Parts: sequence; C-alpha cells; structure tokens
Amino acid sequence: MSGTDPGGQPTKRTLRRDFLAVRSRFTQDDVEKAASVLAGRALELPELAAARTVAAYVSVGGEPGTRALLDALHARGTRVLLPVLLADNDLDWGVYDGAGALARVQHQGKIELLEPSGERLGPDAVLTADAVLLPGLAVDERGMRLGRGGGSYDRVLARLERAAADPALVVLLYDSEVVAHVPVEAHDRAVHAVVTPSGARRFR
Repeated sequence: MSGTDPGGQPTKRTLRRDFLAVRSRFTQDDVEKAASVLAGRALELPELAAARTVAAYVSVGGEPGTRALLDALHARGTRVLLPVLLADNDLDWGVYDGAGALARVQHQGKIELLEPSGERLGPDAVLTADAVLLPGLAVDERGMRLGRGGGSYDRVLARLERAAADPALVVLLYDSEVVAHVPVEAHDRAVHAVVTPSGARRFR
C-alpha cells in the first residue's frame, strides 16, 4: 500500500504513523517540561482566558500535556468539561473536579484513558463550551488539523456545527507538528488557534 495520495502527498495514515513515531521517542521529562510551558502559553490565549466553560481532554502518553493546564483553569474558576468515550466512539462529558476525580478506564482495543468519575452530562454538553481543546497530531498553515483517526472529535465538530455553536477551537501541539500541509477530507474543519511551547498562532 502506497504511503502517498495520487498527487504524491503523504496520506493521513502515513503522517499519523510518522508523527506518533516522533512522539514515542520523547521521555517523560520532555513531555512534562513541554506541558508546563504549554499551560502558560495556553492561559495567555484570550479565547481561553475569557472562557467560562472549556471542553478539554486529559493527555496520555507522549501527547502534549494538558494536566497543568486543566489544573490552572480549574483553579481560576473555569468550568472544565472532560470527555468520556462511548462504545460507538462518540463522547459524553463530565466536569473536571481535580486530579483526584479522574478514573483510569481501559476501553476494549484502545489505550487506557483518564476520564471524569462524576456525573455524565450527555454528548450535547459540549455545546455549552466557549472554547474546545482538540487533540491532534499536526496542524497546517490553514489551521487544518490531523487527528488520530478515531472519529470522536469529528462527531464533536459536527454536533457543534449542527447547533450553530461557535466556540474557539484550539489544538495543543509540539513545535515540529505545525506543518505546511495536511491532507483534508470534506468533513474536516479548521481550528481557530494552535498553541505550542514557542507560542500561539491564530487562523481567524
């Protein structure tokens, strides 16, 4: 199977494999140092600073760390929603009440996730968010995001669009993951900003 599309560009599958391979070489110390810087950069972003409710996620493995950011948002009184993965790959949501209120959940055939252990608010809870943090592997100069391929956040974005909700869409990445081009499909939506350890960039 070729790793490029008919135009000679790398496919999403190939790019995912390559970006994940780079992340797999990061040490825990690398991830934690970047997470601390990322939290500071993200908190300076007006879209997050002004948000009353932020839909976020708990980073795992070599993902750009979100834990410091979650705690900082929670401490300043921001309502933080965290996802709960459903059997059909859609996302339910719960409120983040601190690290002690997270449960380790092993989903069949997937990596272990940390999810909120409290009340489930339903998939439409994301519609209350002023800003949504999206996980990703890369973003390009147009703001097009390369996700992990599970489709969960495509559903979130479609739900927001159907409801005419317009929260700020923000992705946290490492500096090397802001690239010239990622492949797009008809359902893909651009994000509004990317935050990396070296700073933030807006696309609208």
